[in-house]
Amino acid sequence: MTQRILSFLPLLLSVILLSGCGKFNKLMKSDDVDKKYAAALQYYEEKEYDKAGSLLEDLMPLLKGRSEYERANFLYANTKYHQGLYLESSYHFISFGQTFPRSQYAEEAAYMNAKSLVNESPSHNLDQQNTVQAMSALQEFMRRYPESKFMPEANSVYDELAYKIELKAFENAKLNHKLTKYDPQYFKAAVVALENFRRDFPSSSFNEEAAYLRIDAQHSYAKQSIEAKQRERFLEVIAFYQAFVDAYPQSKYLRAAEGLYDSSLKEIERLKKNEPAAATATNK
Repeated sequence: MTQRILSFLPLLLSVILLSGCGKFNKLMKSDDVDKKYAAALQYYEEKEYDKAGSLLEDLMPLLKGRSEYERANFLYANTKYHQGLYLESSYHFISFGQTFPRSQYAEEAAYMNAKSLVNESPSHNLDQQNTVQAMSALQEFMRRYPESKFMPEANSVYDELAYKIELKAFENAKLNHKLTKYDPQYFKAAVVALENFRRDFPSSSFNEEAAYLRIDAQHSYAKQSIEAKQRERFLEVIAFYQAFVDAYPQSKYLRAAEGLYDSSLKEIERLKKNEPAAATATNK
């Protein structure tokens, strides 16, 4: 008996689905605005956002001038968001805010626009233009609604996006350091990139590593330089090291940094010893 019942289940499900589709198609063709609007709200509550959105899109021109028009626009933007159509939802939330600036939903629409853009933010290793746009939208929201109930979440999401931008910048700076394995011309670029990162993100958790990598890159840059430039560049290593020790006296990179410092001192001593011989050769 159980097996017979189970065999009829696919047919029963098909009938139910067809019945549901038939009901929806009838609603789409209906001229009864109130009935369609009530159905759209029901579909929305049941999280059938594709059907709710289709009905609301069809209804909105017919609801102009009625009290339901404002809410229909807001819910329509939400159906796009819940379907994962974030660029579309962003567009409609912005449009809602422009059309209904004093709406009871205006604050939430502004936040949902920002959330839509946040969902378009890619992983940190990709281009971060969408992340920057999302941060801008969050900043605008926080400026306009500083007492909003969404502020805690907005601040948390903003910090996550800022970290993503920071991580992207750090990895770009580190890339020059990695490339020195293949081309020594990248040593100077690595030093500049790592310093720029520290300047642009003074509170970054990556600054300790960036400071050490700068010492390492400068040391290698000095070593591969012509002898006439080496003393000046090894002195830069010493300056970088001293700043590093002052800032991070307990650093896990301290021993490695000390090795580069000691090496630089030895190189400077070597250059000093070579100076009289070089001067004599020049006089001759």
